[in-house]
Amino acid sequence: MKTLLVTGGCGFIGSNFIRLERKLDPGLRIINVDKLTYAGNLENLSDFEDDEQYIFAKGDIGDAEFIANLIAEHSPDAVVHFAAESHVDRSILDSGPFVQTNIVGTQVLLDACRKAEIPRYLQVSTDEVYGSLGAEGLFTEETPLAPNSPYSSSKAAADLLVRSYFHTFGFPAIITRCSNNYGPYQFPEKLIPLFVSNLLNDKKIPVYGKGENVRDWIHVLDHCRGIDAALRKGTPGEVYNFGGNCELQNIELTKLLLKALDKPESMIEYVTDRPGHDLRYAIDCRKAEQTLGWQPEVNFEAGLAETIQWYQENSGWVERVRSGEYRDYYQKQYGDRLSE
Repeated sequence: MKTLLVTGGCGFIGSNFIRLERKLDPGLRIINVDKLTYAGNLENLSDFEDDEQYIFAKGDIGDAEFIANLIAEHSPDAVVHFAAESHVDRSILDSGPFVQTNIVGTQVLLDACRKAEIPRYLQVSTDEVYGSLGAEGLFTEETPLAPNSPYSSSKAAADLLVRSYFHTFGFPAIITRCSNNYGPYQFPEKLIPLFVSNLLNDKKIPVYGKGENVRDWIHVLDHCRGIDAALRKGTPGEVYNFGGNCELQNIELTKLLLKALDKPESMIEYVTDRPGHDLRYAIDCRKAEQTLGWQPEVNFEAGLAETIQWYQENSGWVERVRSGEYRDYYQKQYGDRLSE
């Protein structure tokens, strides 16, 4: 593989994936296309700007002409599709952007890749498409899709489009689904960075309901290693699940964060539960372990400590995100070139 096109590479998982790929294969040419919506932060990859093997292209995956021209110009050997609206709470407030980006955008990208005969396509999805588990059991790749939020419904629809292109056209697509990620560069609206940044500023942290919802946590680098393994070793038409084998109730995780930052439990503010809040997610990773040779490597306790330290050491990044100043970075870096 000489050239890789990544969509949504300025987001949390996408930027970590690009960093991993650069480390694994320094000669790989990476094209990063991102619309730079609220969660896309060009600063996440600012140290790559002088890397001749890295190219950033600002644009919308729903823009068929833009995508077709980009693919024609760079002739990628593979496409990894991260770009998505991804926050459940935002999808409850307005599902429109989720339908447009996650479904229509995926369809546009699939058509462009199929027409250009891209040799490899990987769709990055989520375990939320499976719905909610009870007290027992695990999601497998054969678990029926039963999404319960506008966000997860849009991702499930995109997955079904990808599946249909494989079965109808023989399109070389792979789907990966993963549990809750944590690690550096995560937008501070998600639980761990939100709670850490709040606590560092002595602000209360909002816990939905009684905090009884259970999530399986995986370090973002373990997830990215899984995506890389599926991209390089996976079989077209297959789905691969990745998880961290680390189930925690939200209240358990909250108390771990309080303890790590030496804050009292009085900092917890219980708030009205999210509508349709899924009770439990948990992933069976055996297929990925057995067929891809992948397994999670980051111990949760160590990974959480490193993540907290990253947010402590990068408080300026957090403040720029929270204030919206991070969005000025694109204009500062590319403004002169934009006017040429």
